[in-house]
Parts: sequence; structure tokens; C-alpha cells
Amino acid sequence: MKESDLAVYSVRDLRLRSSEMVREAEAGNVSVITKRGRPAALALPFGSRLLDLGLDKDLALSLFEMNLLTMERAAKLADISLDAFMDLLKETGTVAVDYPAEELDEELQVPI
Repeated sequence: MKESDLAVYSVRDLRLRSSEMVREAEAGNVSVITKRGRPAALALPFGSRLLDLGLDKDLALSLFEMNLLTMERAAKLADISLDAFMDLLKETGTVAVDYPAEELDEELQVPI
């Protein structure tokens, strides 16, 4: 899953646009379902990662990949230590730091 906007659907949208929401999930995107403008439910892609890791870790990874959670908050959501979450990132091939090369070069030039 890549960084993207979190799709938001109202309860009414579920009646009118349910196939769109299913396509979003099949594409690996997380969606929020709202009722009267307030979050009511979360729609997650159902795949092997969810089955292998469980809901808490899969959701934490998904939200981290979308840049909606920091690594620390994602670890807390997954109910594991920060070190264990970093290991999980490595195991799943998830990029831990999304830093443009140009910015990294600039940061490395700054004297400490």
C-alpha cells in the first residue's frame, strides 16, 4: 500500500457507491465509513497479510504506510514495542523512512 488519501464514505454512500468502496478495498486501500459526519466504521482490505498478522498489526501497518500514523503510534496500535514494530516493517518489506534523496543529501551536509 502506498501513501494515499483515506477514502471516506457516508452510510448513504454505502447504498449508492458500495461497489466503489469494494474496489478501493481490493486495491489495498483503507476507507472510513461515517454516520452523520462522524467515523463509525473502518473498511480494510482482506488479504493474506491480515490473516497472517492479525487485525491490529495489519491496520497499524496500513495506517503507517499511508502516513496517517507515526512509527511510535503504529507500534502502540499494533500493541508491540517500537523495536518489534521496526522488525515487523523489515519482515513485511515496508519502507520505514520515506525521505527524498535530495533532502537526505542536504541533511547530511549540515554540520553537527
